[in-house]
Amino acid sequence: MNISSNRRTRDRVITILTYMAMGLVLLLPFVLFFGLAFKSELLFRDNSLGDLLFSSEWNTGEGKFGFKSFIVGSLYVTLVAMVITAPICLLSAIHITQYAPRKTAGLVTTAIDILAGIPSVVYGVWGMIFVVPFVSKVIAPVFGVQTTGFSILSGGIVLAIMVIPFILNILIEIYRTIPKELTEVSLSLGATRWEVIRDVLNRKALPGVLAAFGFGFARAFGETMAVLMVVGNVAQVPTGLFQPGYPLPALIANLYGELGSVPQIESALMFAALLLFVVVLIFNAALRWFIVKAEKY
Repeated sequence: MNISSNRRTRDRVITILTYMAMGLVLLLPFVLFFGLAFKSELLFRDNSLGDLLFSSEWNTGEGKFGFKSFIVGSLYVTLVAMVITAPICLLSAIHITQYAPRKTAGLVTTAIDILAGIPSVVYGVWGMIFVVPFVSKVIAPVFGVQTTGFSILSGGIVLAIMVIPFILNILIEIYRTIPKELTEVSLSLGATRWEVIRDVLNRKALPGVLAAFGFGFARAFGETMAVLMVVGNVAQVPTGLFQPGYPLPALIANLYGELGSVPQIESALMFAALLLFVVVLIFNAALRWFIVKAEKY
């Protein structure tokens, strides 16, 4: 009886601990949201939500906090990065898992892991040394544009290089988990290798591919240091790829250390963090909806 009772007691304790851990995970997003919303409350005493979201006038001395230019800058840089990243990661994952010899695939995987472990500030320094001059002296003249190189395009290129290892690792695992029997059966029915990849593997992997790019978008949208160093940090709505921008994470990183002790500015920076949280939350919710639809398809 004692042994049986002890086992039941341990089982109850473990069950309670697992429920507590699950509850903590579920509670964290709400804690983050309401904590940031509470710290942003001071900003709403003198500014309406419409003014904060749709005004691009930013003057901390006069109490004007228009976040439009920062929101647009964040979306612009992230979208440029994802446009560059998506085809590279997708085609690379297909080649590594379907065409490359095992030794080559292992070598590439090692290189991906090395790239994933490099600190973001190293990417930022590399971007200042190579990407910014390349954009200024090579790419911009092709389009008849004069620029210092500190621009949305530079930020997008550096951000894309940073996100590639993260997304590519996920895509490789997704394609590797697809049963080989699907490929073998399709080939035995007369399909070509590319037809198998296009019509069988990609369809099977579609929910995972969407999830990988969704995680990549969220990772890129919140990236700070590397983008801050190459994007220009000018508080204006960018009108083109060669214009400087000012993403939300860069705004928080730049101002919090110097002006974070000023209550109204601290509230504005908390609101910027809240905007980041809400945008990623909405995007992930929409992505989850697309994944459910893709799984049914």
